[in-house]
Amino acid sequence: MNKLGRFLLLTAVVLVLGLYLTPAGFADEKGTASKTTVTGCLQKGDEANEFSITGEDGKTYGLRSSSVDLSKHLGHKVTVTGTLKPESSEKEKGESKATEAREKKGSMEAGDVTVTGVTMVSDSCK
Repeated sequence: MNKLGRFLLLTAVVLVLGLYLTPAGFADEKGTASKTTVTGCLQKGDEANEFSITGEDGKTYGLRSSSVDLSKHLGHKVTVTGTLKPESSEKEKGESKATEAREKKGSMEAGDVTVTGVTMVSDSCK
């Protein structure tokens, strides 16, 4: 085999091994977020620029947005659309005391939604 043949063979082996040894979590990281729509009462969250909503299914979601002014809809029944990132148990363990108290009451956060759109259903949460 000449030098060019050896170089091409070595390059092919390195590429195959590189693809094979890529961590599985790297590909899964983007796959965990999904589009979602939640309807419920918009409330202030535990931190600055954070909001929450409890959907009609009883699940509570943390909301953040850089494109939508959620503060204009506080106390309103709204439908939000955005990208859902499910809550991980590691993140839950590291959250604030207020969140821990809320979890003890049984309203554990189902995930965080990066809101891309909001529609007001009602100007009150009745």
